[in-house]
Amino acid sequence: MSSRLRRAIGSALLALTACATLTPPATAAGGGLPPGFVALHEVDPTIRHDIRYFGRHNFVGERIDGYRQPLCVLTRQAATALRAAQRVLLRQGYTLKVYDCYRPQRAVDHFVRWAKDLADERMKPEFYPNVDKSRLFADGYIAEKSGHSRGSTLDVTLVKLPVHPQRPYRPGEPLVPCFAPVGQRFPDNTVDMGTGYDCFDPLSHTENPAITGPARVHRDLLRGTLIAAGFRNLAEEWWHFTLNNEPFPSTYFDFPVGRRALP
Repeated sequence: MSSRLRRAIGSALLALTACATLTPPATAAGGGLPPGFVALHEVDPTIRHDIRYFGRHNFVGERIDGYRQPLCVLTRQAATALRAAQRVLLRQGYTLKVYDCYRPQRAVDHFVRWAKDLADERMKPEFYPNVDKSRLFADGYIAEKSGHSRGSTLDVTLVKLPVHPQRPYRPGEPLVPCFAPVGQRFPDNTVDMGTGYDCFDPLSHTENPAITGPARVHRDLLRGTLIAAGFRNLAEEWWHFTLNNEPFPSTYFDFPVGRRALP
C-alpha cells in the first residue's frame, strides 16, 4: 500500500470519527419508541446532531415542549434513506447535520402559543428581522400542524470534513440577522447555505435567485443528494425534507423526544 493511499484512508477514518463524537450516546436508545420509529444514531452514528429545539438557540428562545433529549427520532424508513444519502456525501468530503427530526404535536402547540404572544420578540433580530410577528401565520412560517409530527420529515444541512468545532450559543448574546454574510451571523460549523437555519425570510427559499456562488452549490448538492435518496424538499425552506413514501402520511404523533416515549 502506498503512503499516499495510507494517508487518504487515515484522513477518512479521522473524519468518520469526528462525525461520531457529537452524536447522542448509545445509552439514549430508541427501545422505548413506538413501533416503526428509531433514533437516527442507531442507524447511522456518523450523522451530526444539533437539535436546536432542545436548547435556547431557536426562534422562540427557550427549550421547546416535548424535547427531553437532543435526539433525532425518525421512522425507520426515513432513517435508512438518510443513511444512504450520508454514504454518498461522505465520499465527497461532507457529512449531514440534523437540526430537527420528529417533532411532537406538543412542540407545534408551543410554537403556536408563542406566535400568538406578539410581545415576545426576544429572538426577532436573528430569526425574523424583516417579518412582523403578527404575520407569522398568514405568511406560512407557523402552522397548527407540521409534517415533522408524522416522523419522516427532517431539517438538515451539510458540514465539510473534517468537522470543525462549533461554539455554544450564549443566551443573551447580541443577535445577528440570519441572512447576514456567513462571517457575521452565528458561527455554525456548516457550509454556507446563504442563510442560517430557521431563517424566516424569502432568502431561505431553496431556489431564490439571490443565492449564488458557494451557497447555491451547497444547496443544490444537499437537495440533489436527498432527492436521489427518496426525499422531497419544501420550496420555502432549503433545510426541510420529507420522505416521499412516508409510512404515516396522515398521523400526527405526540410522544416526546427522549430515551423513552412516555407521556
